[in-house]
Amino acid sequence: MTTALLTPDFAERRALLFLITIHGMGPKRLRRLLDGFDSRQAALDAPAEDWERLGLPSALARQHPRGDAARVHSMLEWLDSNEQNHLISTTDAAYPPLLKTLPDAPTALFARGDARLLCEPQLAIVGSRSPTGGGLANARAFARHLSTQGFVITSGLALGIDAAAHRGALSANGATIAVMGTGPDIIYPRENLALSEDILRSGGLLVSEWPPGTLARKEHFPRRNRLISGMAEGVLVVEASLQSGSLITARLAAEQGREVFAIPGSIHNPLSRGAHRLIRDGAKLVETGQDIFEELAASLGARLRLIPPNEAGGDSGAENTSPPAAHLALDSEQQQLLNHLGFDPQSADALIALSGLTPAEVSSILLMLELAGYVTTLPGGLYMRTA
Repeated sequence: MTTALLTPDFAERRALLFLITIHGMGPKRLRRLLDGFDSRQAALDAPAEDWERLGLPSALARQHPRGDAARVHSMLEWLDSNEQNHLISTTDAAYPPLLKTLPDAPTALFARGDARLLCEPQLAIVGSRSPTGGGLANARAFARHLSTQGFVITSGLALGIDAAAHRGALSANGATIAVMGTGPDIIYPRENLALSEDILRSGGLLVSEWPPGTLARKEHFPRRNRLISGMAEGVLVVEASLQSGSLITARLAAEQGREVFAIPGSIHNPLSRGAHRLIRDGAKLVETGQDIFEELAASLGARLRLIPPNEAGGDSGAENTSPPAAHLALDSEQQQLLNHLGFDPQSADALIALSGLTPAEVSSILLMLELAGYVTTLPGGLYMRTA
């Protein structure tokens, strides 16, 4: 089985799982413990005094039993139930090399799918869970283009920008990794169950530092974010408010020495403020996926494997953020209203005043433009042009 190839010694694998399940045993403590012994089994069996000498708290060192036997048994069953289920430790060749350099890197990852992707060049794309239509289109287009240029697209399987990034990679027959805040067998949110299945079916990967069976908890997601940034060459923020978790990911990326990229937007769009703050703080402003490729490609060289045009599901990477309906002809009143709208958010009342049209006419035209993909709605009853 693949899991056996990743961790060939069953006793050592089992000892690692016992250590992981010890209450209070975080990544830094576990790394310190394992550095002090010749094997995981020796660390598990060592007396409390030896643990204390390594600086571990007495309550942790004297905890008995050490680890949860029932959970370990359940994890071993999960690992052996499918050759696509993996336990990947820092001593395995499949462990992501950039992540391994971090002081708080997990000692082990649990994964479903093609674990080889963890060692490929990755570009993380993150953003709002409630984006505009333009933000979704940008996430898909950037992910698609960068997939064809050889990047694995990494994101967090959340609603909104994350899901659009995964979908963009899949649309190019590219590879994508979903980093989860649950165990690798628990899909959260459930709305993305079909997406997770598509990722696995396409040869992608679901990965987590939490064991199978772990449910979603609020505190898991900030920790999950450090993995998204830690595995990637760089992080792209598409749309984010000032309170967005995406800014946490970007901050972590900067602290980890990764490149941070941001797409600017309207000064009136609250979902542009996070990206604008990042740009003020030193993130690179980008307008196309090619901007990112040119920034990162020189250091990656031959590690990037381009997807041939005939394998990329059509367009081989030319970015097109216009919605499918953007080429439909508009009548004079529709075009007039679209011109008045521009790319800054506007209220219906402002459009009525600018256009001279009646409220009923403006409401009807806005609905048609939204259905056709020209316009998206924003919080507060505002409208913004997307094409």
